[in-house]
Amino acid sequence: MNDLANSPRPEQMFGKFENPTITADGKTRASVALSDPRTLWFNTGTLCNITCTNCYIESSPTNDRLVYISRDEVAGYLDQIETRGWPVEEIGFTGGEPFMNPQIIAMMGDALARGYRVLVLTNAMRPMMRPRLQAGLRDLVARFGERLVLRVSLDHYLADRHDAMRGKGAYRRTIEGMEWLRDNGIRMDVAGRSLWEESEAEARAGYGALFARLGIDIDAHDPSRLVLFPEMDETVDVPEITTACWNILGKSPESVMCASARMVVKRRGADRPVVLACTLLAYDPRFELGETLAESERAVFLNHRHCAKFCVLGGASCSV
Repeated sequence: MNDLANSPRPEQMFGKFENPTITADGKTRASVALSDPRTLWFNTGTLCNITCTNCYIESSPTNDRLVYISRDEVAGYLDQIETRGWPVEEIGFTGGEPFMNPQIIAMMGDALARGYRVLVLTNAMRPMMRPRLQAGLRDLVARFGERLVLRVSLDHYLADRHDAMRGKGAYRRTIEGMEWLRDNGIRMDVAGRSLWEESEAEARAGYGALFARLGIDIDAHDPSRLVLFPEMDETVDVPEITTACWNILGKSPESVMCASARMVVKRRGADRPVVLACTLLAYDPRFELGETLAESERAVFLNHRHCAKFCVLGGASCSV
């Protein structure tokens, strides 16, 4: 009797985000089914031309934990989309800096040629501005128009704040890239960060003034054109998401990014790429779902701080 009385209760057996299906207080952890796959992401590799403060994937000029994915590997997954009958509308490319991958233009062209919208996340700096890449982008926009979108990372509309995250002179070089995209008729959106003590309205007004000054046609009040991402700090305490939270928060599982997206990565030393549940959790083995899209169709338990803060509570999504 004493042994039973002193034995740990279920809520005492695990810390937060440790058990895949049960929260630390013993409740059923929320999960999300792949209900409507609309976006397939490809991580082109974690190498980047710069090192940013608080980069969620730790991209840098030396980080090759995720290696360059190849054109043939991407094509294989595009074939799988058709085989599985996924209603995908958008192919996303992220990194690292996607324009460092030597086959990026060919991969973008293949996806566009199959009728998908293509979204590329870029810092719009030197890798994108090399003559070969510029020629490739001009050719793609001539053939596919606004189905090609580049989302430029501009952490803040003020140079000193952006440079504090990305290094001295980064703001100027990114603005030069944005002006080149403007002048060549290539559609761009912008991604900023909600890091500074200002309201969303103040941030959008600041970006709007910058876009007007540069003559860039982006509506800063449209959250699909100017995306303001919440910060992702794994040291901050956040609540776990239980099945009861959907009603409490007035949200549905279908609103969370892993209901509509998957990401393909290739790890250093691996023979083949793998499919992940989320673009934000590239290094967490709990979110690796297998090598094929068919294997990735299972539900995802929201067993990470980013699931709570970024997606459920923050309401953010990496897709258009």
